[in-house]
Formats: sequence, structure tokens, C-alpha cells
Amino acid sequence: MARKRYPRPAAFEPGLLREALVGSVLKLDLRRQVQNPVMLLVEVGGILTTATFLVAPTAPTALFTALVSAWLWLTVLFANFAESLSEGRGRARAASLRESRTSVVAHRLRGDAAEDVPSSDLRTGDLVRVGETEVVPGDGDVVKGAAQINEAAVTGESAPVIREAGGDRSAVTGGTTVVAGEIVVRITANPGETFLDRMITMVEGAERRKTPNELALDVLVLSLTAVFLVVVGAIYPVSAYSAAESGTGAAVSLTVLVALFVCLAPTTIAALLPVIGIAGMDRLFRRNVVALSGRAIEAAGDVNVLLLDKTGTITHGNRQAVEFVPVEGVSRAELMEAAFLSSFADETPEGKSIVALVRKKTGAVPECPPDTSFTPFSPQTRMSAAECGGVAYLKGAADAITAKVADLGGRVPPDLTAKVNGIASEGGTPLVAARDSTVLGVIFLKDILKTGIRERFADLRKIGIKTVMITGDNPLTAAAIAAEAGVDDYLAEAKPDEKLRLIREYQDEGYMVAMTGDGTNDAPALAQADVAVAMNSGTQPAREAANIIDLDSDPTKLLEIVEVGKEILMTRGALTTFSIANDVAKYFAIIPAALIAIYPQLAALNIMHLASPGSAILSAVIFNALVILCLIPLALAGVRFRPMPASRLFALNLTVFGLGGVVAPFVGIKVIDMIIAAFLPV
Repeated sequence: MARKRYPRPAAFEPGLLREALVGSVLKLDLRRQVQNPVMLLVEVGGILTTATFLVAPTAPTALFTALVSAWLWLTVLFANFAESLSEGRGRARAASLRESRTSVVAHRLRGDAAEDVPSSDLRTGDLVRVGETEVVPGDGDVVKGAAQINEAAVTGESAPVIREAGGDRSAVTGGTTVVAGEIVVRITANPGETFLDRMITMVEGAERRKTPNELALDVLVLSLTAVFLVVVGAIYPVSAYSAAESGTGAAVSLTVLVALFVCLAPTTIAALLPVIGIAGMDRLFRRNVVALSGRAIEAAGDVNVLLLDKTGTITHGNRQAVEFVPVEGVSRAELMEAAFLSSFADETPEGKSIVALVRKKTGAVPECPPDTSFTPFSPQTRMSAAECGGVAYLKGAADAITAKVADLGGRVPPDLTAKVNGIASEGGTPLVAARDSTVLGVIFLKDILKTGIRERFADLRKIGIKTVMITGDNPLTAAAIAAEAGVDDYLAEAKPDEKLRLIREYQDEGYMVAMTGDGTNDAPALAQADVAVAMNSGTQPAREAANIIDLDSDPTKLLEIVEVGKEILMTRGALTTFSIANDVAKYFAIIPAALIAIYPQLAALNIMHLASPGSAILSAVIFNALVILCLIPLALAGVRFRPMPASRLFALNLTVFGLGGVVAPFVGIKVIDMIIAAFLPV
């Protein structure tokens, strides 16, 4: 069944476009532009050139000044539009979450009695009873009972899930609905502090902080801006002196100086940098993943060690019967009969798979005689049993069955140990079946790998990410599954302190570590990991220790999170490369045009053969504005992640965006210049 997602407003949906256009105008407030110093300087330049035009609207260069001013304002508006559009997408998704947040009546428990109160009156520690068809009034943990819960309000998935007390799937979220059963929930968040509230806040981006790489890029952008500001500022006195000495030409005008600065400063990356991080959080949300920290997504892009639970991440989580292995002297039919009867009433996934395998191999649909009595599996006995016609059929762990057979006076076949060890060495789980005091053979249960998981690990290895499987299995079984899955390393018989120790060891060696978990015993390791992904179905301690929450509770999402993190880093790098490479062409367009009246020798640099100094400068300014608009879709969608070595990826991006950044302005400026020369006398 296809998974239902949150509403996904398109990047250029009419409603979002209108909102972004209004926002781009509102952001012209200089007090708001202070957050983006480069665009602040561009806007100040627009103010200065506009004032120049208004002071002398009939001057010979008035048309040129007016056109430059107009495109400077458009440059700022395009930058504001990009940021407003990305913010608007976040607000649209947050609005869909708000629709699911309603105030409901809660049955708060006081001893054995219950009182009805508004959910807004609940506080941390309160116990509430939630019955069938009722809405869970707040975030909490199930402390009694079990229920099927529809989590569509949070995950978009309409299929109900099981939440029960005493396990790793005890957490419930306010706004979800109990489909069947009754539970008692201990509230773990006050109103306004719920998981849904935090999701809304993060999706809107109100608390998004700049990440270390983003701050470093800010420093680069500001440094380049400062350098070009000093250079452009020095041009005026130099040009004035040269003009006076030579007696030809005049000092470079304010309009030309502003145009020169705007074209040479890194306006493209300054305009789009705020968009990239917000868009990255949005892409995660579309995957039903909420990042509680922008730094977590950033760190995901730098992860080089992944710690993954075996069960549910690498394997499907439920062992399946794949073969019946009789001991010497016993037929496979005898073994299958004992396996079928002892498993018929077993409601575990393993028991059901044994029954299904018998029916598949026999081609029939056997049934148990009506006088059959069953003994269910229990952790104490570690076996299940059925009695039919005075005959007992047993199935369970090898040591439990052999001990039972010995108590009944039977003997253990000499080849049983070899068969049990052989299955374990292949990564399987051996279950021994017996009839009364006679051991019949072994049932081979196997962890089924998720489709394509081996290939995904191979892709991660190509980009330098090490995968480590964490499992409670014995070392023999763990080694076999690790080899089949293709992980680089494994930790067998893992306990909470061992997980924590392993993460610290990798971090001490300089690695960035990501981990996924859902249980209380995972909380210490999640808190230690650089990227901690908790399942929404997990316990409250696990969710509080994590910095990323997977609403679908699918541990394999960790791989997608890493990809999104790398996409953000790649997008920043690509746009930075493109922006800096753009300047190469602009040097040949605007610098000769600005100074050719004083230094005629600079005409040799006019390799694009632009029509006139005025059209050259105006063409560069127009291209500088339009390129921002053209790159908005790329900033929103991100550069697609391709698994490959970092050196090859760097070379590819340098070729595509570096070379493209050099070629595009040569073509664009020339085309714009031809249009201007044909229609405007500048």
C-alpha cells in the first residue's frame, strides 16, 4: 500500500507564489536585510542610484541610471523571493500539522476514579484513560494495556499500529486516535511543549540555527564582499586622478561603481544560501522525518560511520522458516508433522511462518484434529507444545528440547549438534522439534534481509561511509548475517553500555557517527551520537535523546537522512562554485566598460564584443539578477546525491558548476547586450 504523505505544496503553486511575492517586498525593510549583509549592500546601492536618478532625471545618463537602479531593486527582490518561497513552503506544511492539533476531553485518573478535563489542563505525570475511538489527549507513554492506534494525524499513514505497555513501542502522540483496545497513558509533555508543537516550530523554521558549514560559508561570502567593497571604493580616486592626469574621460560615476560592486560581489550565493538549509529540512519532512536541529542535518552530510540495529533495519524483523532438517533415521514428513502441530496455535510470526512453510511444501492445507490441546510458547520454558491422540509434539530452543527429551528418558541423536551449529553458522536460528521423547530434527529460521539493503551498503561504502550492525545475537549468528548483508563490521550481544562505548571509540578516532534506535536502552547511545534518529513509535527517553525523529518508524530512513545531508552540502558547494566562477565572465564585461574612457587599452579585454560601455554594464547587472531567479529551483530541490568517492564527486561538481558558471555568463551577457543594443540607446 502506498504511504500517504503530508500535503506537498509545489514549489511554484499560485498561493505560495503570491505569499512569496508579498514577503519579498516586506523584506525590503533594511532592518530585516541586516541578516543578509551582502543583499543589504545591494539594496543600499539601489537606494543611492535611485537617488542619483531622481536628482538629475534629465541628465544624459539618466536612462542608464534608471535601468541600473531598477535591476538592482529586482536583484534584492529576487533574493527575498527565494527566501520567502522556501519559508512559505514550511508554513504550508506547518498549517497541515496544526489542523490535526485539537483540544479534546481527557479522562484524567485520580486513583480508581476518572474526571473529564480539557486536554489543555493536562500536565506532565498525569494519567489518562483512552478508550476505543477516542483521541489521545497528549504525548505520553502507555503504562497499562495495548491498543491499535491510527497515527494518520502525525505520519499520514492510515493503517493502525500497535502501542502497548512495557516495550519499546509504548510512546503515543497527542492527536492520534485509538482504533481498538483501551490504554492508560502517562502524559510526558505540557501543553505547548508536545512533539507536534515542536514539529510545527521546526517546520516553520523559526528556531533554525545556522550550521558550522553555513557559518563558514558566511565568513567566505562576507570576506569576498569586503574585498570587493574596498577595491570598488579605491577605483573612484584612482580613476579621478588618471582622468585629471591624462585629460581624457572622467572619474567613474557612482552608478557604475555600484553596478561594478554588485556584479563582482557574491550576490548569487548570498541570495540563495538561506534557502538551502530551509529547503533541506523541507525535503526531510516530505519523507516524514522531522529534524529537531538544523545541525543534525548538517552533521548527517558529514557522517562516515553508521550504526544500525539488525532487527527492523537490515532484516525485516521477523524470522521466517525456510527449511526442515531431519536427523538421521527420521523422514522430513515426520518432522513437518511435529512442526505443524506444535506451531498451529503459535501466534508469533515465527510460528505462523512454520505453518505456512509446511502448507507450501505439502501442497495441502492440513488441520489439527479437534481433540488437540496446545501449550503456548513462554519465555520460561522456551518451547511450545501440542498434544494429539495421547502424543506430545514439542518445538523450541535446542537446549530446552534436549533437556525435556532427557527428562522423558529419550536420547539426543548424535548428528543433532552438528545440524544446530550449522544453521547458527549460516546466520539462522535453529528450533528443535520432538515427538514425545524422540528428537525429529531442526527447523531452520532465517532473518530475511530487506530487499536491496546489500546494494545500499555498497553505495555507502563507495562514498567512504562505514556500516556497523548492532545485534543481540551471538557472535556466530551475527557474523553470518553481517557477511550476507555486506556490512563492514558488527557488534554482537550488544548491551547499552557497549553501544555507548563503541560510539565514543569511533568519535575519539575522529569519525562522525550516526545511530538509529527506539528503546529506552538506546537513549544513552542516541544522546552520544552526532546524528541520532529515534523512531516515533519508540519510548519517550529515546525520542528526547534524538535530534531527528522518523514519523514512519522505519530505521532504514537513516540512509535517506544521510543522503539529504549530503545534498545540502553539495548544493551549497555547487552554488558557491557557480557564483565565484560567474565573476570570471563579469570581469571581461564590466571592468573594461567601466574604465575604457580613461584606459582605452582595456578595449582588448572586450572579448565578447559588447556594443557599448553602457550596454555592457547594464547587461552584467541584468544577468546578475536573472541568474538568482533561475537558480531558485536548484536551491529548493538540491543537487542530486550520487554515491561515489569524494574526489570524483568534487571533480564532477567542479566541471558542471565551475565550467557552467564560467560559460553561462558569457552567453547570457552577450544575448542581453544584443537585445539592449537593438532597443535601448545606452
